[in-house]
Formats: sequence, structure tokens, C-alpha cells
Amino acid sequence: MNKNKAIYTLVGFIIAGLGFSSIILSLVGAKLSFLVWIDDFGALPGFVIKLLMIISGIVMIYLARTDFSGEEPV
Repeated sequence: MNKNKAIYTLVGFIIAGLGFSSIILSLVGAKLSFLVWIDDFGALPGFVIKLLMIISGIVMIYLARTDFSGEEPV
């Protein structure tokens, strides 16, 4: 596995995990201290930004793990 693929996969998991945990914590009234600025835009835009974090993390993981060489494994 290429070193860059591993880094992109790790970053994707971190972004998706932070977005997911931020949404779960906001349901109980807690917030991650370094993501508080997202909620300053309002409740709905903050929720949409967190959803976009999850989606972008999943897309980043998918793209990092996909083989675009066009060759099928034997």
C-alpha cells in the first residue's frame, strides 16, 4: 500500500469520526471545544457542516482505498 493512501485513509477516518462524534455529542448537549465555531453559524448550518464532514471523510476513505489502475486482480 502506498504511503499516501494510508495517510489519506487516516485523515478520512479522523474527519468522519470527528463529524460523527460531534453530532452524537450535540444530541446530549456537549460539544467538542475545537469545533464550537461551527455552531456559531446556527443550529441547521452547523448540522449540515457536520454531515458534510462525515460524507467527505467517507469519500476520502473510498477514493484512497480504490485502485484506479484498471487492472483486475488475478
